Amino acid sequence: MEVDFSVLKRQYAKYQDEYETAALRVLRSGRYILGNELAKFEKDFANYHGVKHCAGVGNGLDALRLAISALGIGPDDEVIVQTNTYIATALAISETGATPVFVEADKFFGIDVDAIEKVITKKTKAIMVVHLYGQPCNMDFIMDIARSNDLHVIEDCAQAHGAKYKGKLVGTFGDAGCFSFYPTKPVGALGDSGAIITNSDELDEKVKMLRNYGSRVKYLHEIIGINSRMDEIQAAVTGVALKHIEAGNDERRTIAEKYLKGIKNPKIKLPEIRQGVEHVYHIFAVLSEERDRLHNFLEENGVHTQIHYPVPCHLAGCYSRLGYEQGKLPVAEKFALQELSLPIYVSMPEDEIEYVVEVINRFN
Repeated sequence: MEVDFSVLKRQYAKYQDEYETAALRVLRSGRYILGNELAKFEKDFANYHGVKHCAGVGNGLDALRLAISALGIGPDDEVIVQTNTYIATALAISETGATPVFVEADKFFGIDVDAIEKVITKKTKAIMVVHLYGQPCNMDFIMDIARSNDLHVIEDCAQAHGAKYKGKLVGTFGDAGCFSFYPTKPVGALGDSGAIITNSDELDEKVKMLRNYGSRVKYLHEIIGINSRMDEIQAAVTGVALKHIEAGNDERRTIAEKYLKGIKNPKIKLPEIRQGVEHVYHIFAVLSEERDRLHNFLEENGVHTQIHYPVPCHLAGCYSRLGYEQGKLPVAEKFALQELSLPIYVSMPEDEIEYVVEVINRFN
């Protein structure tokens, strides 16, 4: 049996009529940028989160860097961020001219809250938290630290749409919640797009200027901006995905529960779940001291997996100038050597789930 890591066309087929109706509606409208579809999606996404504002942008990286810029963070400033994340999180900081200050991960793959205060300096302006793999970080402690040190909090929610910490949706704790709608995400577009949510009128207005060449009114450019707008087709199809967010999250939780109950191999460390959170399992990450051999064994038996992420940000070549040495952040470095992501996605067939469990349990 072949088990792909993800099969997007199965989710598309599940809601095919809705996706095609949405796309055709846009094509026939004759309005493809900054129109009614985007306005509706922004309203619906804000309402889902119970916040005042949403700004649709070109992708998840832009959501992060526009939020950072809109908060006035730039050259000579520092932003604290966990090192075990996709490079885009760190690149967003660098693109504003600020410096990422990398810290350790906790056992739940989130930022280690005990590491944050140790690296706060006069240059520190924000904490960027990453709700990695769909599991929320320890937001109580993070917000306490931020308030005590007068720091902004930016939430990278790219993998955690609909995840909750103590009953509250991620993205609603800090100054800004930043989302990617890359097709594989819990709310996925049919291309690139992203969004920023906030309760700040000022921040929302600034982001919407920055995403549109720095203007509120056409040809009147008040600030230096960029071109990063969610187009109308992506807004329409992402709106379809948003309608089914809870069903999709529930489906991945069901698959995760089958993995958690079914995988009994002592060579596999299953993910730990933080108390008081609702995980959405964008990624089902296991650890193994024999990760590479496990990966090869699964491939040989038709189960396709991925590694998230083989090089922690502090050891990436592009950040060698910052002077982090191997061994500086050992927990994150261990994750980079041991993490393996199992197939988990909407409309994954039952027999494939069972086969993944069976093959993993045969690994020795």
